[in-house]
Amino acid sequence: MSGKVVLHYFNGRGKMESIRWLLATAGVEFEEVFLTKREHYDKLLNDGALMFQQVPLVEIDGMQLVQTKAILNYIAGKYNLYGKDLKERALIDMYSEGTLDLMELILLLAIAPPEDKQKQLSNIEQKAKERFMPVFEKGLANSDFLVGNQLSRADVHLLEATLMLQELFPTILSTFPKIQAFQERMKALPRISKFLQPGSARKSPPDENLMKTVKEVFSHLFK
Repeated sequence: MSGKVVLHYFNGRGKMESIRWLLATAGVEFEEVFLTKREHYDKLLNDGALMFQQVPLVEIDGMQLVQTKAILNYIAGKYNLYGKDLKERALIDMYSEGTLDLMELILLLAIAPPEDKQKQLSNIEQKAKERFMPVFEKGLANSDFLVGNQLSRADVHLLEATLMLQELFPTILSTFPKIQAFQERMKALPRISKFLQPGSARKSPPDENLMKTVKEVFSHLFK
């Protein structure tokens, strides 16, 4: 195993995208090995790299890490994006879980039957406006960051989540001025600004080609 950070996943967002965001924010360079064929996935299985037979898989510090939350926690802890003590870490976890829940709703759109997509879009918009965004707006009322006085993984996840929301609903933040201001501050950070530029490792929303690849690699799940 090399000393470089290597990500094993599809050439798309999915559960790996938040990991890419966090590594980019930490200034960590990484390589990506994209799953394109069933044989690629089988090799990882046969090599014993997938503890629970699932990706994402991240090679870092001589380890093969799986399970998205474990990977995010490790990166956040290693690169000082996880608060100053256990109390801050608990708050960061709560905010992070909320943003990941929201992003999960958006990611599920990619596999929704066409006849259900409008219903799911309405559900996402309602929950974002009534359940999620008010929490983050309140959390930013008196600080530039969600927790404490420094950048944490919770802030990075919130930026990612709100940008995903705006791809679907361009004006959704119009009634959340604190989040809008937060977005602008975050996008101005040099490492994040770089990640937002064309040609970075940031992925586009899922399309038919990506879903075709996913179904081919995980053909056993789509029978």
